[in-house]
Amino acid sequence: QVQLVESGGGLVQAGGSLRLSCVASGVIFRFSVMGWYRQAPGKERELVAQISSGRGTNYADSVKGRFTISRDNVKNTVHLQMNSLKPEDTAVYYCKCKFGRDYWGNGTLVTVSL
Repeated sequence: QVQLVESGGGLVQAGGSLRLSCVASGVIFRFSVMGWYRQAPGKERELVAQISSGRGTNYADSVKGRFTISRDNVKNTVHLQMNSLKPEDTAVYYCKCKFGRDYWGNGTLVTVSL
């Protein structure tokens, strides 16, 4: 059974930082493509950042230079370091694992205040 458990969300002031983590179980993590998505109220879910099994990365234009995705294949964990946060980054952030098919976590809420 595949499980993705996110943590690290919370309330932060604009300009601040947060680090999200997602621990995966039930998959061969080192072969999985891992990603972070977000969904703001009234908007569609969108890709924030993705990291391949070979550690290649891609980012949404809106977060380039501010967010960094990384993975720890020993701890089966993917991180999203978010710096210089803006109110428009407010959303529920979801972890996604692609291993044969897509698996999703339940999400963690990030709220950025002015």
